[in-house]
Amino acid sequence: MSWGVLRRTPQTPRSLRGSESRSARRPLLPQVRRTLLALSLLTLAAAPAAAQLPAAAGRTDYKIGPVDTAHGDREFHLLWPDGAPGTLGTEPVDKPKITVYRAPASKANGAAVVVCPGGGYGVLASDHEGKQVAEWLNALGVAAFVLQYRLGPRYHHPAPLQDAQRAMRLVRARAGEWRVDPARVGILGFSAGGHLASTAGTHFDQGRPDAADPVERQGSRPDFLILGYPVISLTHPSVHKGSRDNLLGQDPDPRLLDSLSNETQVTALTPPTFLFHTDEDTGVPAEHSILFYEALRRAKVPAELHVFAKGPHGVGLAPKDAALSVWPGLCAAWMETMGFLARKP
Repeated sequence: MSWGVLRRTPQTPRSLRGSESRSARRPLLPQVRRTLLALSLLTLAAAPAAAQLPAAAGRTDYKIGPVDTAHGDREFHLLWPDGAPGTLGTEPVDKPKITVYRAPASKANGAAVVVCPGGGYGVLASDHEGKQVAEWLNALGVAAFVLQYRLGPRYHHPAPLQDAQRAMRLVRARAGEWRVDPARVGILGFSAGGHLASTAGTHFDQGRPDAADPVERQGSRPDFLILGYPVISLTHPSVHKGSRDNLLGQDPDPRLLDSLSNETQVTALTPPTFLFHTDEDTGVPAEHSILFYEALRRAKVPAELHVFAKGPHGVGLAPKDAALSVWPGLCAAWMETMGFLARKP
């Protein structure tokens, strides 16, 4: 199988696409010194979160937890105002929501992205994998909707997937109000959020035209996927155990493990996908992205994968890393090439 250009030097990312990566000649500057994010976590969530939160994330004052508090008083909407299906209470963790980042009118092109922060399905890294990402998307003219989805160990599958699907439906149902094109709504996720995004991209429906709730009439299939160092497989030897256990519990049904190993669920209907990972990621090794990319290739789904030589897990936009910080530009170029950023009347 030919993967196009393959480069694995300390100076360049390994790009798997049909032509040479534009970052291939950029020198790797010395990485800036990284500092650990201060964590305030529940004991049960601490192990998966530790793999999620690296150095280069950005702010060090944001306290990561199971409730998304990164956005201040910005506009948000509960996915189910009258209570989510299978809800276990009325606390903030029981109320999945999206926080709205409208694209500036001068730049808006109609595209929209639901953003799924990572955190091992136990917490949400909602600053560097949510708020900062939404602001970057806004700079591209893309409306962003940061998802607070339900988490383990309190909630297991299918609750997070229900939340992601509902977010997709809600953005489409209110597309006119939010000035987005319902045919250009993608989903982006990091780490466990990447697993959730890839699950939404491989487990979807066309909605129920006869539903009393107009939101449920909308389809849940994303128009494109953006996956950063995603958890993909729950059966591969490199599985991220914390994410798997938080999502499915300690003794999961083998059929669920297979169904939610998303490299096995790719079809010709899976949305076009952009992926990036690093060779040095020990929390979620690059095999996860490679497995998904290979499945996309077999299904003839347009896909682009960048594997960078250096960098830890959980970098977000990697603003302090001279090499990894090129990935948002590569992603924007891919979105432009695929027609997702085209301004439409």
